[in-house]
Amino acid sequence: MKTFTEKVLEVVKKIPKGKMLTYKEVARKAGSAGASRAVGNIMRTNFHKDVPCHRVIRSDGKIGDYNRGGTNAKMRLLKSEGAI
Repeated sequence: MKTFTEKVLEVVKKIPKGKMLTYKEVARKAGSAGASRAVGNIMRTNFHKDVPCHRVIRSDGKIGDYNRGGTNAKMRLLKSEGAI
C-alpha cells in the first residue's frame, strides 16, 4: 500500500506543463481531501527534479512559496510553461 506522500508525488508528477492544481486538489486526488497542509509540507521538502512541485498553488490563487528559489522562481517557471 502506498503512503500518502507517495500518492501526492504521483499526482503532482502527472500535472502537465502549462497546468496547475491547488494543494487542496492534490490532496483530494491523493485520497485525503482535508490534507492540503500536508501536501504543502510534502512539496516544501520535495527536491526530486521529476516532481514539478512548482505547478501546485494555493486555493486563493496566490502562487505560494517554492523551495527551489522562492516565489519569483516559481512564477518564472509557470510563465515559461504558459501556465500564467
